[in-house]
Amino acid sequence: MVERICISINNICNLKCRYCHFLEKNSVENTKKLGYKPMDIFKILDNVKQYVGHYKHIFKIGFIGNGEPLLNINDIKKYLLYIKDYENIRTYTITNGTIDLKDSDWAFLENHNMNVGFSLDGYKELHNLYRCGSFDRVMKNIQKYKNLTRRYPTLNATIGAESLENKEKIISFFAHFDTKITFSRMIGKYGISLEQYREFMEFAQKRLSVRNGGFDCTMYGGLCGVGVNNYFFSNGKVYLCGNCIDLPHIKNSDTGFFELEKIALKFNRSKCYKEILENQSICKNYQKVGIL
Repeated sequence: MVERICISINNICNLKCRYCHFLEKNSVENTKKLGYKPMDIFKILDNVKQYVGHYKHIFKIGFIGNGEPLLNINDIKKYLLYIKDYENIRTYTITNGTIDLKDSDWAFLENHNMNVGFSLDGYKELHNLYRCGSFDRVMKNIQKYKNLTRRYPTLNATIGAESLENKEKIISFFAHFDTKITFSRMIGKYGISLEQYREFMEFAQKRLSVRNGGFDCTMYGGLCGVGVNNYFFSNGKVYLCGNCIDLPHIKNSDTGFFELEKIALKFNRSKCYKEILENQSICKNYQKVGIL
């Protein structure tokens, strides 16, 4: 059963974070390979409505992907209005925290129960190392969000080699926030191993409220959910996950979820599916896994 999807509502961002794996995959040499095609997101939402109307289960939609979602805040508001009558559809987004929304926009997201996560990698020097010197702007908008909602947003920190070297300082920094922290593993050419990441997570969980567990993504502390309960929608296509956008797509974005749920992959879900393919050097034989 499909339980969550991510929808990339744009391919643009106002930052060029050094470790962004979407930026890496959408580099000049990959542009023709990945292509760009606008999606009918309302059609995707229609398919979600039909699906949850049948199963009556909780279904999560992340309006996140290749770019900064809050650059399209007006579109997000339209999507939330379109599904507002479905209480079992939950929504969230993750922002780089530099977009200066109007108070009315923040209030709209809050009133429509969208969970907003802010990317904040830790103390100022560490955050600025990879995220374009954006620390002060991010902290200003986090405080603005708290003033409007009376609580801190959830925070999303990407963990790389520098984080491992300064883990005590990072934990002390986040201990000041009364909110849940999602620590995600840095991947790509600046990435760390899954084992290193899990060691950090064990350390962090002793002092912080940390997101962990379930079928979702090994990059966020859970199990790999590809081919079982979640998919990534981008450029008019469906991919196994956001890390797999440089692999062949599995369906077009207007495909219904009753069709998507037929896809079944069997592998060790404590490992990242994409990294299993890379480690086994079988990406060129993608058809052999039975999903094309």
